[in-house]
Amino acid sequence: MADQKLPVGIDNFEKLRTGGFYFVDKTDLIRELLENWGEVNLFTRPRRFGKSLNMSMLKAFFEIGTDPALFDGLSISKEKNLCEQYLGKHPVIFISLKTADAADFVSARGLIAMEIREEAGRLQYLLESDRLTEYDKEDLRRLLSDDISDAYLYRSLRILSGLLCKHYGKQAIILIDEYDVPLQKAHERGYYNQMTQLISQLFGAGMKTNENMFFAVVTGCLRIAKESIFTGFNNPKIHTITDNRYDEWFGFTDTEVRQMLEYYGLSDYYETTKEWYDGYRFGSLNVYCPWDVINWCDQLRCGRDNTPQNFWANTSSNEMILHFVEISDETTRADLEDLSQGKSIDKELFMELTYDEIDQNIDHLWSVLFTTGYLTYRGRNEDGTYRLVLPNKEIRSLFDRQIKNWFYKKIQGGLQPLYTAFDSHSPGDIETSLNACMVDMISFMDGGNTDEMKETFYHGLLLGMLRGRKGWIIKSNREAGNGRADIILTDRFRECGYIIEVKYARSYSALEDKAYEGLHQIEDTLYDEYFSDSDIHEISHYGIAFCKRKCKVVNAG
Repeated sequence: MADQKLPVGIDNFEKLRTGGFYFVDKTDLIRELLENWGEVNLFTRPRRFGKSLNMSMLKAFFEIGTDPALFDGLSISKEKNLCEQYLGKHPVIFISLKTADAADFVSARGLIAMEIREEAGRLQYLLESDRLTEYDKEDLRRLLSDDISDAYLYRSLRILSGLLCKHYGKQAIILIDEYDVPLQKAHERGYYNQMTQLISQLFGAGMKTNENMFFAVVTGCLRIAKESIFTGFNNPKIHTITDNRYDEWFGFTDTEVRQMLEYYGLSDYYETTKEWYDGYRFGSLNVYCPWDVINWCDQLRCGRDNTPQNFWANTSSNEMILHFVEISDETTRADLEDLSQGKSIDKELFMELTYDEIDQNIDHLWSVLFTTGYLTYRGRNEDGTYRLVLPNKEIRSLFDRQIKNWFYKKIQGGLQPLYTAFDSHSPGDIETSLNACMVDMISFMDGGNTDEMKETFYHGLLLGMLRGRKGWIIKSNREAGNGRADIILTDRFRECGYIIEVKYARSYSALEDKAYEGLHQIEDTLYDEYFSDSDIHEISHYGIAFCKRKCKVVNAG
């Protein structure tokens, strides 16, 4: 029986190793990092792919005073010489900027200063060091104060690394997690230039020609342009999701997922897990999103009849995709059609951008969607462009939902002609209005693999449109006569009713026949009986058939 707990939301290595949690061993990242030496190493990966846990693991391995038993039985423990040389041999500074999410610069600066103050508090034992002078200790007290000046904030990493190196006689390792979160939030909220200056000063002072630093590791989602943040660094090593090196240390491999499912007795769910949460490509390797797999296993352990969910999508506001959809044009919508139908699109990717550049060209947003995990790639073309695809069903469902919301928003102001057409009981005007609304649709929105699924989509689409009219009472799939009517609409002001049956047609030529099929269903199944106990006596029947961006409407009074 599986006795290890699933580490849902656990990104602290020590807690995971001592708390009886299941652990997917990524400790060979340590060996590879040391073998492929870099003074400053930037790893860019999408959120929820294990960046924070790996950073916590690095801290636990290198930091003086660590418990070596944390690594017993793990792959890195086989590297005896490496462990003897590095395990527990360096002081570590660990800063996470993931919480620096604020509405204005003053608040965001305060959050970053608080993170520095908390790390200084963790190291305040240095105040007792007989190797530090009173001047050294006064610098630490300044970082521990509630009001850190700009000068001390900018130089905080340099000050802390200097104090640690002087106390231990060993260079410090600097770890900075989610470095681009404050930059992203600043871009969204209008204080980007101020935040860029702060981060640039903090990083420059802390990691540029710092003789007290052994090496540094920085993680984030986006690779921000070198000129913007990493000014003057001595050849920082930047490892993106297209690089083969380090490709297996972020995300779960197929073998690791199979082993986890087997451990919890869930091997029968492998194909579903793969369909929903696999498909990301890092370097030359396909990987799963760890957050998804862990939460999916946890859900299945609660009940085997549960269905997959958008675990990854629900951990963010998905502002990037919302912005992308809002500024899309006809060409963009055609690309989205291809993506949603399982096709690839060929795009040039700009792997080094500033946030200010993102909005300057819609093509930049493909790069952002790629680096943040909404898209992945299946190879490169001779001209250097990437073959981009949606990675899996989870992201496909997110795209469908967000773009559907965009569609509703876009057509909201144009629904009045549709309502007027119903008031006049004119099937021709209803058809014209619906077709006008669907001009802005993208064809994947007839989504689904079966006729039934496509019909269900159009049913929901029409419901969403009709519910925008005040005074209309809308019922869906309500029992009536000898069956269930798709849509029953009661107009309280005009004291009339509408019964609508929705059909899907595979071709435009079949639209009229399908519309009449819906109309005959209303009459043959006696849906009118729904109104038999009401004051509604004027009832209209409509058969409406859809195919891609067109519809046919027929009626009987």
